[in-house]
Order: sequence, then C-alpha cells, then structure tokens
Amino acid sequence: MSEVTRILERVHQGEAQAAEELLPLVYEELRKLATHKMAQQPPGQTLQPTALVHEAFLRLTGGTRNQWNDRTHFYRAAAEAMRCILIENARKKSRWKRGGRLERVDLQGLERATETPPDTLLVVQEALERLAKEDEAKAELVKLRFFIGLTNVEAAQVLGLSEATVKRYWEYSRAWLLQEIRSIIAGA
Repeated sequence: MSEVTRILERVHQGEAQAAEELLPLVYEELRKLATHKMAQQPPGQTLQPTALVHEAFLRLTGGTRNQWNDRTHFYRAAAEAMRCILIENARKKSRWKRGGRLERVDLQGLERATETPPDTLLVVQEALERLAKEDEAKAELVKLRFFIGLTNVEAAQVLGLSEATVKRYWEYSRAWLLQEIRSIIAGA
C-alpha cells in the first residue's frame, strides 16, 4: 500500500492532520513528475513544470475538499487535470500563434503531451475524445501515458490491469488514434 493510500485511509477515518499531510505529499510527487517531463521540452516554453503542477494542484483541490478513494483515483484525477491544462495551453497558443490551423502529425513521435507541439496536441485531444466514446478504458490509458507520462507498468498499477493488457491497449490506442488523426486532418 502506498503512502498516499495510507494517508487517504486516515483522512476517511476523520483524522484532520492526515489531510494536512496528504496535499504536500501529493504536490511533491506531481512536482517531480512535471519537472522530469518538462525537462525534455525545447527551450523557450511558456509553460513551466511548477506552473503545470500549481495549476493541476489548484484544480485538484479547487477550493473544495475532494475525496480521493485511493492512489489510483488520485492519479486519474491528476492525469485529467494535467490533460486539461495542456489542452487549454495548446488552444491558446494555436489561437495566437497559428490561427487555429492544423498540421500533419506522425503518431510514432507522440509519446508525451509535454513533447508535442500545441497544434498537434489539439488534434490528439479531438481524436482522444472520439476514442473515449468508443472505449473509455483505452482513453484512460492514453491520458495516463500521454498526458501524465506514466510507463506501462505504472499505468497498469493505476488501472488495475496486467502489464500485458496495458501494452496491448496502448498499441491498439496509438494505431486507432493515428487513423482518427488522419481523418481529422483530411476533414480540416
């Protein structure tokens, strides 16, 4: 059982001090993850790791006390928050810098959202929304892998699936997204 899960259990038992311990612990984990992922970005990025973590942290806490059931629930919420932030940032950049025009993408190079140009990120987001309508589990995997940067092993733990299943889902999802992205670009 992870430290986050232990603290979550203490929070559910009504320990006020446990809630105070949870947020700094979670914040540090997010900060380390964001720092690692953003270090791979080219120079001149407007979104910095600290800003990404702060925004995700604010969304996760949002002025109201959220109740996360366990580590898995927390990481799904964090992945969703980071995904939303990166998409919003990409939309702003696309609107200001590129006039909303789409570019052709090669999905082989798409491993992490933080390494993806804003225009491409918007196309991936649109394709991901379509995948979620078809298969929510595979869409969740893409969010964890692409937007938060988890490995297959980490994503398998969060989703409660075997590593082999996650690997199959990831390969299928990447191929499905590539086909969908081509369809989106052709229709643009």
